[in-house]
Amino acid sequence: MKSIAALQDLVTQWSDGLEPSDAELGAIEVELPLILAERDLLDAQIMTIDRTPSEVDERRIRRARNRVLVARRDLANRTAGSMVSGDAA
Repeated sequence: MKSIAALQDLVTQWSDGLEPSDAELGAIEVELPLILAERDLLDAQIMTIDRTPSEVDERRIRRARNRVLVARRDLANRTAGSMVSGDAA
């Protein structure tokens, strides 16, 4: 049995720097509540793409929108608070 090998060079050279840095992971962790809230809103909207939204669907979308707004507010307050404390130059 013959082994299969690539006959061409890779388009993008492999780099050990492909993993996210600790700072990038920290930023993702800070934004995670907003990311999850936006995902939930998108899920609620997708459920109603091919049909007329029922009253329950409208409530689900409205609550998901409110969670997105709360997450955005909390993230904005958290980042504004860190700027006021003198952490950033």
